[in-house]
Amino acid sequence: MAKTPGKQPQKQKHLPLRTCIACRETKPKRELLRVVRTPDGHVFVDATGKKSGRGAYISARLSCWQKALKEHRIEHELETTLSEEDRAGILEFMSTLPADEQPVATNASNKPVAGTAKAHPGKTS
Repeated sequence: MAKTPGKQPQKQKHLPLRTCIACRETKPKRELLRVVRTPDGHVFVDATGKKSGRGAYISARLSCWQKALKEHRIEHELETTLSEEDRAGILEFMSTLPADEQPVATNASNKPVAGTAKAHPGKTS
């Protein structure tokens, strides 16, 4: 059987993955936010993801940013110490992030605790 020209299987485009330095989840690069240490030593959030310098990736969840800052993971990954100015810039950026959604509380038998689950119309428990 002869191959028909132009009917080659399409290659899947490479999807770069990165790991969040706080929660350690691996996600597509575009779903994470990049923090960069520039060659002159300043640290800031790189919205474009293309600034030159050593970079680290953090999920767009407030809890990840809090953990990364509190546990000095940003400093560790970028091999630097954050100046007060850099820390203030990161805290200012963090204030723009939405709060994490609260998970539904469960008891020992993994059933939702009364008053924490959202009601679903038409469903009975």
